[in-house]
Amino acid sequence: MITQTVEQMCFGFFPRLPIVVEPTEAQLSSDVGILPIRQFDDQIGFTERFIACLADPRDPEQIEHTFGEMVRQRVYGILAGYEDCNDHDSLRSDPVFKLVGGRAPQDDDLASQPTLSRFENAIDIPSLWRLHDFFIDDFIRSFDRPPSFLTIDLDAVDDPCHGHQQLALFHGFYDQYQYLPIVFSCAETKQVLWCAVRPGNVHSALGADDDLEYIVNRLRAAWPDVVIHVRGDAGFGVPWMYAVCERLRLLYTFGLSTNDVLKAEAEPLLQQAVKQFEETREPQRLFGQFLYRAGSWKNYRRVIVKAECNHIGTNLRFVVTHRPGAAVLPDAVYDEYGERGESENRNKELKCGLAGDRLSCQRFMANYFRLMLHAAALNLLVRLRTVVSDPPTLLAHDDPAWEQLRREERGNYVAVDDPTLSPVALAEPERRRYQNSRRRKDPLGQGHIETWRLMLIKVAGEVIQSSRRILVRVAGHWPYLRWFQEVCRQLDKLQGCAQVQT
Repeated sequence: MITQTVEQMCFGFFPRLPIVVEPTEAQLSSDVGILPIRQFDDQIGFTERFIACLADPRDPEQIEHTFGEMVRQRVYGILAGYEDCNDHDSLRSDPVFKLVGGRAPQDDDLASQPTLSRFENAIDIPSLWRLHDFFIDDFIRSFDRPPSFLTIDLDAVDDPCHGHQQLALFHGFYDQYQYLPIVFSCAETKQVLWCAVRPGNVHSALGADDDLEYIVNRLRAAWPDVVIHVRGDAGFGVPWMYAVCERLRLLYTFGLSTNDVLKAEAEPLLQQAVKQFEETREPQRLFGQFLYRAGSWKNYRRVIVKAECNHIGTNLRFVVTHRPGAAVLPDAVYDEYGERGESENRNKELKCGLAGDRLSCQRFMANYFRLMLHAAALNLLVRLRTVVSDPPTLLAHDDPAWEQLRREERGNYVAVDDPTLSPVALAEPERRRYQNSRRRKDPLGQGHIETWRLMLIKVAGEVIQSSRRILVRVAGHWPYLRWFQEVCRQLDKLQGCAQVQT
C-alpha cells in the first residue's frame, strides 16, 4: 500500500483537470538571482575581506560551519529578504544558498538558527574595529583614481526596540525605547563609510566628532589633496561638530534649529516673500545670509536662511555653513544641502529595504555586528549598481543627430538645452525628464533593493549537480531574463567567468 505523506493543495478553477500543488525535496530554489551577485563579490573580494576581519575563537579541528560560510549566509539572506536568523532553518537546505556559502548542493546543510545566533554573539570588539576599517578600505578601493571632492553625510537613524536588548533606552523626542545608530555615507558613491549602534537615549551627534576625525584621517592618508564637505541635519549643528570640522579644515553645512534671534534676523526676508506672494499668487522662495553667533559659540559663523510663502503658509529654515561663496550664492549652498535627501534615501533602503533595524539580539555588541552585516549587504549592492549602470546620454535639442534617431533608439538619449551639464545640475523639468528616462532604461543602475529582488534575485530555478558541472535552469519565459543576462555580461566584462550563451 502506498501512503501519501506530502500535503497537497488543490485548486478547481481549471475546468478540465484539477490542479494539485505539493512541496518537493527536489533541488529547487526561489533565489537564483543571488548567483551573479556572488560572482561579483568573488571578483572584488568583498565578503572575503569582511570575513578576514573576524577573529574565530573556536578550535579549528572542531569547526563544522566556518565564519565565512555564515557571513555569506547572513549577507545574501539579507539581500534576498531573509533578515532573520530563523529563516535559515529552512534556507540551510536551499541549493543556491549552499553554493553561495561554499557548499555543493548535495553537501551537508548550512548553519541553523542557533549556530548563526552563537556566531553573531561571538564577535569581539577588536573584530568590530577591524570591520570599521574594512568599510573605509573598501570605499577607498572602489575608486579608480583619487577623487578631488567628497561629500560625507551624517545621519542618526532611530531603531525601535520591542524586547529586552542591552542599552535599548527611552528617547523623549522619538517617544519610544530604541537604539540610535549613526551612519556616515558618501553622497557621490552612495556607500556607507561608517555605521555604529548607540544607546537609545543619546544625543544625535554623540561621538560623531571622533568618528568623523578618524574617517577624515584615513581618507587623507590615501588622498592628501581631497576636499571634504560634511553635511548633517540640525541634530549635528552643535558646537563640537563645528569645532572638529574647522580644526580638520573641512567644509560643512549643518541644519540650525530655529530660535527667536534667528527669526528676528530673517523677518524682513520673510515679509518680502509674503508681499511677493500676495502680489503674484505664485509660491515664493527667497534666500538670505548673515553672520550669527549663538551664546555657546566662540566666534561668528555664516547662516543661510530660506524664506518660503505659498497658499499653505510661511516657512523659515536655517543652515550654518563654512562653504566658500555662501555670502554670494546662498540659494546654491542651501539647495546643495537639500540634496542630502538622497543620502537619507540610502538610509531608508538600509533600514527598511534591507531591514537594518532588525537589531533584536539581546547583547548590544551582537546588534552592533548585525548592523555591519546589513551595511555590508547595502555596500555590495551599491558597488554592483555602479558596474551595471547604463544611464541615458544627454543630447542637445538642436543636435541634428536627434532627428536621425529611430523612435526606439530615442530611449537611450534625453534632449536638453545644455548637454555639457552633469545630470544633477539640470534644471527642472529637464532633470525630472532625465530621471524618468533613466528609470525606464536603467532600472537596476538606480534601483533600490526591492527593484533588484523583483527583477533579478527572486527567480525560481532548478539546480542539477553532476560530476562535470552544476547546472542551474531558469524559465525561458521569465520576463526579466534579459536583465539577468545583461548583469552577467557586465560581470564578464569586469573580469570573469559568468558566461552568457545565446
